[in-house]
Amino acid sequence: MTGRDHIKAIPTLPTEGEGPVFQEPWQAQAFAMTVRLHEQGHIEWSEWAEKLAAEIARAGPSDSPWNYYLHWLTALEGLLDDKSIVSRPDQLDRKAAWDRAARATPHGSPIELGAESPGDR
Repeated sequence: MTGRDHIKAIPTLPTEGEGPVFQEPWQAQAFAMTVRLHEQGHIEWSEWAEKLAAEIARAGPSDSPWNYYLHWLTALEGLLDDKSIVSRPDQLDRKAAWDRAARATPHGSPIELGAESPGDR
């Protein structure tokens, strides 16, 4: 499958021209992580599409299109746990560490895990 075929296989991916459209940097990062996990053989596109479609369906027909990448992220987190790549507890620990580091980082500076003060851990 080519890169364009992968994009076509993803349910309702917001696109413009030949590529995906992202409203925020984290959306592009979630997209890139998913593609990389596929390239490394950790996930198949069919299982990814099924998981994402289930998340979108769970939200219902009145769900805002702006939530698309939230569903994407939920599907990715679920697959990481389902396939024992990263457990839910480990995901929560990483989110908490990221939040602490973001709060400790001056606006406009790159966020680095471990940047939080020792008292914040």
